[in-house]
Amino acid sequence: MFTGIVEELGTVAGIELGAESAVLRIEGPLVVSDATHGASIAVNGVCLTVTEHDSTGFTVDVMAETLGRSSLGALRQGDRVNLERAMPADGRFGGHVVQGHVDGTATITGRTPGDRWETVDFTLPVGLAAYVVEKGSITVDGVSLTVAHVGDDSFGVSLIPTTLDLTTLGQKGVGDVVNLEVDVIAKYVERLLTHRQEVGS
Repeated sequence: MFTGIVEELGTVAGIELGAESAVLRIEGPLVVSDATHGASIAVNGVCLTVTEHDSTGFTVDVMAETLGRSSLGALRQGDRVNLERAMPADGRFGGHVVQGHVDGTATITGRTPGDRWETVDFTLPVGLAAYVVEKGSITVDGVSLTVAHVGDDSFGVSLIPTTLDLTTLGQKGVGDVVNLEVDVIAKYVERLLTHRQEVGS
């Protein structure tokens, strides 16, 4: 489990593309400082398993489903990525419950600068709209954010200077694609209510 608090901006150091998979080499000395084989690290919000590591970075395998469901398939050598280690049992819970299971992707449609913040607008896939509510939590490229406004097919967030400086969201522009993970609690509530209706019918 993760919390959506990015620990480090990493760099894609290498990509090996297979027929239906990819191997990524990510430079990120902080997140590998206590890494072990099989450890989980979120890369732009996608939970991946460390297969190799050294003092400066790590290697992960990315399967076809992940490449198709997330933006990882569009990564290129030199791209920056948001990195977060899995939360330890005794760790501080700084964001919200993040599984690292991407639900879909969105496209940035606008950026509006403020005094010390910036409002960023995104498309919202139809299948995810029911899980996104104003003032609720959403994960964008692995960053835990509060929804500032939401429509039927769009939503927006407000980014503070720290988020702009320390995550890839400060660098992305209109047209860029990001990973989305909606609040898992909303999905559990929907499943529970649906099950009760089916049983009661």
